[in-house]
Amino acid sequence: MFETELLRTFVTVAECGGFSRAAERLNSTQSTVSHQIKRLEMQAARTFLRRTTRAIALTEDGEIMIDYARKFLRLADDAKQHFNAPKLEGQVRLGASDDFATYSLPEVLARFKRIHPNVRLSVDVGLSGSLVERLDAGDFDLVLGKRRVGDEQGEFVFREKLVWVASPDFEMEPGEPVPLAVYPKPCLYRCIAVEELNRAGRECNIVYTSPSLSGIRAAAVAGIAITPLAANFTTPELIPFKGDEQLPELPEVEFALFRKKGRETKATRELADLLLRSEGLGRPRGRMLG
Repeated sequence: MFETELLRTFVTVAECGGFSRAAERLNSTQSTVSHQIKRLEMQAARTFLRRTTRAIALTEDGEIMIDYARKFLRLADDAKQHFNAPKLEGQVRLGASDDFATYSLPEVLARFKRIHPNVRLSVDVGLSGSLVERLDAGDFDLVLGKRRVGDEQGEFVFREKLVWVASPDFEMEPGEPVPLAVYPKPCLYRCIAVEELNRAGRECNIVYTSPSLSGIRAAAVAGIAITPLAANFTTPELIPFKGDEQLPELPEVEFALFRKKGRETKATRELADLLLRSEGLGRPRGRMLG
């Protein structure tokens, strides 16, 4: 049996990228954190962290263990919240950008329903700009969407680098107009991509427009176009495009939680808190830590 405290320390070290920052978050000492990691590794008879001069990386066993640790801690936290949380009822209306809805949101919403089974939950997927406008109009209680770095509207969830992605077999003649697959206006990715291409003096042709991420991905996988995508959401079918050195580098974007001002219910606050503290939203996997 692995002790919950040791698993939580291990996950915190991985998230923080080092012992000192993990100790600060855990309100502990660096020596205590280091000792707890050693105890966990002794219990498993495996090495989970590889120390280097510049950073800490998960070993192959560490990559496996951190998935188990997160699942165990999530279940433990869910059980604690289920029996300790107030019995909530009512409705929460959530708007979510396609990035969240496609990848990480369903698992988080399933956790919320396990903890608060009597809360009616409705989710509408769309473009961030349109969803925030509808939030202001009263259609939603919460919106998970994207914003530019430096935009103070909403509560920060995580930041991600935008990259040009395409099928591994995609080729483009240097200097030719860039074929793009994008969301309809007012998509932030679309705006940033066109702005950066214009700034670099590159022409572009929007050859495929889809309101869904699955549609855009299908076009890119088929080799019709390239598309801007958050680096964490790349797959073996869609990889960072390196075939044109003249393509401008894309900036980072932020994912944020937007709330309806004024009438916030307890159920809305509970879902907002869960979304803000859920480690699954946007976490890169398999990367160097620190």
